[in-house]
Amino acid sequence: MTTGTDLDPLLDPLSQAILRVLADAPRDGGVSLPWLGKQLGLGASVLMRQLTRMGSAALGGVAGPGWVRVVQLKDRWVVHLEPAGRALAAGLAPPNEALA
Repeated sequence: MTTGTDLDPLLDPLSQAILRVLADAPRDGGVSLPWLGKQLGLGASVLMRQLTRMGSAALGGVAGPGWVRVVQLKDRWVVHLEPAGRALAAGLAPPNEALA
């Protein structure tokens, strides 16, 4: 398995954790932001900042990696794992190996 530093400089421990949780979640409808926050023990604002970095939006004129997509459905934020993120998550070491 590879570590985050071998894959991409944006792949910090939080990005890895988000990718793992999303990869293990049902594929069909994405997951709600509150559900993701509960799984990771983090607040919505922390997650939104990180998810913005992980999406395809351009920040500082540089397009993001496109690992995730966040959409608003009425009053609910939903996070989807994109194919690039799913492929990356498949190559991650399990959490206990990644920290060793």
